[in-house]
Amino acid sequence: MGTSDETLPFFTQFFQFQASYDDLPTFQFFVIAMGIVGGYLVLSLPFSIVCIVRPQAAAPRFLLLVLDIVALTLNTAASAAAAAIVYLAHNGNSNTNWLAICQQFGDFCQKVSGAVVAGFVAVLMFVVLVILSAVALRRH
Repeated sequence: MGTSDETLPFFTQFFQFQASYDDLPTFQFFVIAMGIVGGYLVLSLPFSIVCIVRPQAAAPRFLLLVLDIVALTLNTAASAAAAAIVYLAHNGNSNTNWLAICQQFGDFCQKVSGAVVAGFVAVLMFVVLVILSAVALRRH
């Protein structure tokens, strides 16, 4: 998402149309939220190692489960919001006179759509992670 940027010339080199992720606050939210989730995943590694080394310790496991659910929620919210904007970019909305821009900005839409799909894949992985964590916590 952060690399999605496309410029189209219009009449001259000095007058151009540009599409970038930072033009839309929803895409900015997506990039920031995914950065926060990625940072959380890196910072949660020491807690995960503690849970592997000491399987009887329930407090770190419960903390990881709660924080995983928070990360899952943030990931889902960011991906869903970005998906709504991607849908508008592909299809537009005739009732509000919003035009579909993906016919003109093909590379931009391809990169943004790929980022949203990757976001939803991460949501599915988080769901599996939360279920496995809850089952493991329940067994001990």
